[in-house]
Amino acid sequence: MAKSTIETKGLDPKKFQATAYPILFAIAFAHFINDLLQIIIPSIYPLLKENYTLSFTQVGFITFVYQVMASLLQPVVGFYTDKRPQPYALAVGMCFTLGGLAMLAFAGSYALILLSVGLVGIGSSIFHPEASRVAYLASGGKRGLAQSIFQVGGNSGTAIGPLLVILIVIPGGQTNVLWFLLLALVGILLLSRISRWYQKHLALRKANKIKLADYPPRLRKKQVKGALGILLLLIFSKYIYMTSISSYFTFYLIEKFGISIPESQFYLFLFFGSVALGTFLGGPIGDRFGRKYVIWFSILGSAPFALLLPYVGLFWTGTLAVIIGLILSSAFSAILVFAQELLPGKVGMISGMFFGFAFGIAGLGAAVLGYLADTTSIVIVYHICSYLPLLGMVAYFLPKLKTTSSSSKKRP
Repeated sequence: MAKSTIETKGLDPKKFQATAYPILFAIAFAHFINDLLQIIIPSIYPLLKENYTLSFTQVGFITFVYQVMASLLQPVVGFYTDKRPQPYALAVGMCFTLGGLAMLAFAGSYALILLSVGLVGIGSSIFHPEASRVAYLASGGKRGLAQSIFQVGGNSGTAIGPLLVILIVIPGGQTNVLWFLLLALVGILLLSRISRWYQKHLALRKANKIKLADYPPRLRKKQVKGALGILLLLIFSKYIYMTSISSYFTFYLIEKFGISIPESQFYLFLFFGSVALGTFLGGPIGDRFGRKYVIWFSILGSAPFALLLPYVGLFWTGTLAVIIGLILSSAFSAILVFAQELLPGKVGMISGMFFGFAFGIAGLGAAVLGYLADTTSIVIVYHICSYLPLLGMVAYFLPKLKTTSSSSKKRP
């Protein structure tokens, strides 16, 4: 009994099912740090391409290595931690990211660049499943809102990262990546504190014999499998298009409009800023009106703007990129929570599978798009990718879930 009391000290058993906003904002800030550190890699592509005379195919392969390492381990980590949660794995993942960035700062060859980004990818694969579970535990039943707060932290880091690269790395060179290690250290300390809350929370749930989810999806297994397949197809559409922006938008702007590297990074910042805002809005709207409708609107709704983007001038290219980012990004929180509700009790596995698939397909897409850019042109790549959001039409076939969250039930 004494051991249980020590483990749950600091958590009120009467309130632990309420939405824990301090933890949500803390894990969102950790996500901010994690994704800011990761976006350094594509943000310095123009610098690496110039320093090492890389082809677009080689640039795409850097993304491929990073994204594959960030994707392969995630479902495995999630499956394992569903049965044996590992709270302190959060800080361990950030340590891998720190080591990868330190190596990237001094990498003097293409092979070392690939090794360093691989380490950063491993850090991401460890971080996301457990961090997503923390958001789930702290949600108090508001899963869409919690996932949006968590995701907007990451997307904000992704948006701000390119600006910091302009200020810190581009003027001083590749070794200035070392400055970002200070942020990684902050992340390790923050995640260590979150891990203690996570550990106590799990002990409290165990003491009260409360499962992560105790409501049925009310669907047949065939329907669940079909719905998961549709969601993965939508992730394919969304993340292939997103990687065309994150990996190649600067090159597209430089080649088509002749702007400088810093100017192109500013447009990339505008895109990622709109992604952060769209992500935040998507979850609460899904909680209120239904996730299926948010998913359908998000993917398909961005199609007209994506189709128009390759045909307009610089101003409207930036404007359309912001609109596309705002609409398209609202889907991921809704997709992830929808999938978690299809398979309740498997939060880690679902989070790992969807984050992993998203990263993996983005990496594969980056490599293919890089090859296409070399063999044709970067402008043609954007013409091809503009049709991807039309796959959002398949969201029509998603089932309408009728679930009752345990958090909404009154407990003695």
